Amino acid sequence: MHRVAISSTGLFIPPHTISNQELVTAFNQFADLENSRHAAEISAGQRQPIQPSSVEFIEKASGIKRRYVMEKSGVLDPQRMYPRLQARPDHELSLMAEIGVAAARDALSGADKTVADVDGLICAAANMQRAYPAMAVEIQTALGIKGFGFDMNVACSSATFGIDMAVNAVRTGSARAILVVNPEITSPHLAWRDRDCHFIFGDVCTATLVERLDNAPAGAFEVLGTRLLTTFSNNIRNNAGFMSRSEGRHPEDRDQLFYQEGRKVFKEVCPMAAEHISSHLAEHGLSPNDVRRYWLHQANLGMNQLIARKLLGRDASAEDAPVILDEFGNTASAGSIIAFHRHRADIQAGEFGVVCSFGAGYSIGSVLLRRS
Repeated sequence: MHRVAISSTGLFIPPHTISNQELVTAFNQFADLENSRHAAEISAGQRQPIQPSSVEFIEKASGIKRRYVMEKSGVLDPQRMYPRLQARPDHELSLMAEIGVAAARDALSGADKTVADVDGLICAAANMQRAYPAMAVEIQTALGIKGFGFDMNVACSSATFGIDMAVNAVRTGSARAILVVNPEITSPHLAWRDRDCHFIFGDVCTATLVERLDNAPAGAFEVLGTRLLTTFSNNIRNNAGFMSRSEGRHPEDRDQLFYQEGRKVFKEVCPMAAEHISSHLAEHGLSPNDVRRYWLHQANLGMNQLIARKLLGRDASAEDAPVILDEFGNTASAGSIIAFHRHRADIQAGEFGVVCSFGAGYSIGSVLLRRS
């Protein structure tokens, strides 16, 4: 059995940003149009008016201040309120594959490796652009990796679950190195017309290079262990799928996009995540205060603060649990990897860190690391 490390990570940032103020302006214009269109029903008490959004509401509810997106004009058009993405012919590289290739190359460069050093690629994301052929195989082929690729989806825990799969493949010797790529194009599945969630998601792509520790560069992070947990819940859901057409569903039906019971998610997931992490640490003879840094899933600032408080017994600082969702928004499975990518350089040899994600499923994945 081989010792395993995360050698590097890569990051692709989309070309456009949407500030909270831009988003609020567009949403409130949409709300005014809809309320005017249905004024008679609203006046008769048959329909509830759409309430306006505000920058203060968004930041208090989430901690998000802006988000990156692949396309913004459609999102900010009050007559449309979703991105304008262009279909590509089959012979061209798919959009998810394009950003996956970019993030993967960034990760390879960070470890001074080439595709010849990699034996496989896992595309792990909350939403796939299509059912088949696998996005992973398209990314793998575009990079020129000789080996295998497959897709996996565990919603916002996809990245950590993918890392677990990669670690096991490298540890057992079936691969020297695996790239785990997370192309999260979340803007098309967000309900931009829903005040309760119109601000949540942003687009991004991350990549993680997992390889044998003895092949890894100095300063790599050894993977001491991974831990996964799932338990079924309907509190975060998206019902869109290949059967929607056969069920006579309309693409505009509300449940064909992301929806959640936010208060229930907060109440149920926070203690689950804290218990998951503390139990994982205990398996390795560690306590939460032995960990230098927690790179947590970036869904909601309040959730991260509560989880860290439960772990540490005090309010966490930016040193303990850095936050990137103010800049990126919720980027599904990529969030904890962005936090790790941006906030790991100061970790000293021998210090511990935990990457943890949690999301729909429910699903929770944690990766215990030690700087080599």
